[in-house]
Amino acid sequence: MSRTGDPGRPTPEPLRFAYGTNGLTDLRLSDALALLADLGYDGVSLTLDHMHLDPLAPDLAARTRHVARELERLGLGVAVETGARYVLDPRRKHHPTLLDPDPEARGARIDLLLRAVRVAAGLGAPAVHCFSGVLPPGESEETAWRRLADALGPVVVAAGAVGVSLAIEPEPGHLLADLAGFHRLRTALGDPAALGLTLDIGHCQCLEPDPPAECVRAAAPWVRHVQIEDMRRGVHEHLPFGEGEIDFPPVLEALRAAGYRGLVGVELPRHSHAGPELASASLRFLKDAERAASEGGIRC
Repeated sequence: MSRTGDPGRPTPEPLRFAYGTNGLTDLRLSDALALLADLGYDGVSLTLDHMHLDPLAPDLAARTRHVARELERLGLGVAVETGARYVLDPRRKHHPTLLDPDPEARGARIDLLLRAVRVAAGLGAPAVHCFSGVLPPGESEETAWRRLADALGPVVVAAGAVGVSLAIEPEPGHLLADLAGFHRLRTALGDPAALGLTLDIGHCQCLEPDPPAECVRAAAPWVRHVQIEDMRRGVHEHLPFGEGEIDFPPVLEALRAAGYRGLVGVELPRHSHAGPELASASLRFLKDAERAASEGGIRC
């Protein structure tokens, strides 16, 4: 084991912090981007939604170019997220999913992901986030896993064709709920290079058997996008930093030691009412935690 400051060892690059627009839904997208740039964020985790670069509204390509110019002007990197609650179905949260028994409904989610891939390519985003969805009532897990692989196959191909990673997120309560589920999907699809992982640090605390820092080390070869927030063991509730149980310096040190260069995006989707204040406080917290990791962290 050696400290990160030991002579002869290269110092890892600083992490690049972002904030999710799903935690800034009371702001216009232009105002949200300006806020994050002013606060000193390196990027934005952009959830495509009706108020933020609506993926279903007309002239998506032109609007994407406009946002790309704004990001470049502000010096912000970007990752594209597809977790909008009601963008496809105004009455059912996160529906339809990739597991929907109705092929037409399932196709709507696939189309959204293909649109997101095109948006990511237009923005210069390296990753598009997605998730599996909940196992439908009456469906067997085997059927659902086959359906998930079949649905994502063409999206992975489309992502690879434009140099974008499709980064699926293990989501508590979903079919693909943990890192083991990610590896099951990866194997079923033949381990394509364009399929990666969105690692949510809070979800690691919530349900993975290993501590979050160990999850980072184990998953590092496949991580293409990171979401971060505080959380408690066994409770899937995204919390502001300091309100949960996670020890963050070891997590950030593990990301730095792994050479992760994507965005580390704060995800507080139920706190938009205090978005600007939390965005400011979150960046201060993460910078302090990164400093503590750099000054006192141990790397194995």
